[in-house]
Amino acid sequence: MTGTANQIDWATQIRVQVNAEFDRVAAALQSAAGDNRAVIEILESKRADVMANERAGYFIKEWQELRDQVRQLIVKDPRYKKLDLHER
Repeated sequence: MTGTANQIDWATQIRVQVNAEFDRVAAALQSAAGDNRAVIEILESKRADVMANERAGYFIKEWQELRDQVRQLIVKDPRYKKLDLHER
């Protein structure tokens, strides 16, 4: 990870929380059926993208406060928009 020593320490702690949030959302999605397999694939793709980021500042700026970032990443994905989830 790149950044100052303090940023790296801080970002490392945040990354653990971010990964746990992805796990939480994945578990919630896996408990349902239907098109959720496709949503889980999107989720895991987004996790890989986020966790591959090596900039400490990215985690500090974007992920320090966990809100609904994971959900937002999923629903903004073009693959999600193609799913017929809202008509059920």
